[in-house]
Amino acid sequence: MQRLVFEAEGRVRPVCSKTHIAYGFHLDRPGGTLWIDFAYEPKNLDDRERARSLIAGGIGKYTEMPQRERLLEKWESFLPLKNLITVSVDDPGGHRGAGHRHDPEQRLFIGGSEASPGFVCGELAAGLWQVTLSLHAIVTDDCRYRLHIHHEEA
Repeated sequence: MQRLVFEAEGRVRPVCSKTHIAYGFHLDRPGGTLWIDFAYEPKNLDDRERARSLIAGGIGKYTEMPQRERLLEKWESFLPLKNLITVSVDDPGGHRGAGHRHDPEQRLFIGGSEASPGFVCGELAAGLWQVTLSLHAIVTDDCRYRLHIHHEEA
């Protein structure tokens, strides 16, 4: 049986890009499997003019002058711009992995003998765990997320 051990919902904006949100939760029993359900929306920025402005800003900031004009002419090749939030997990002993996936809906797990790619399987320890959301890029005016964590006992 799965038991809910943590849930959170939130909203982030472009100013939150390149930051992290860490949530701690207590696992009161060792063993079993940890299930992490994470989702965010929207995924894509649909406003073409805003996207054009962001792309032009990035080209201006990260490219050398000889390349800029050529890249600005083909700015549409960088579409669609996407929000990107990824998940990492730490147990009481340290890092248990990260899922740098582009999917806006993810179901991840960590168990004694198996785990989602990017995460380390092994006995789940009782104690304080942490899930970190890494806000790599928030390009929409508003991005909503939800995080649900369940513990399935062995």
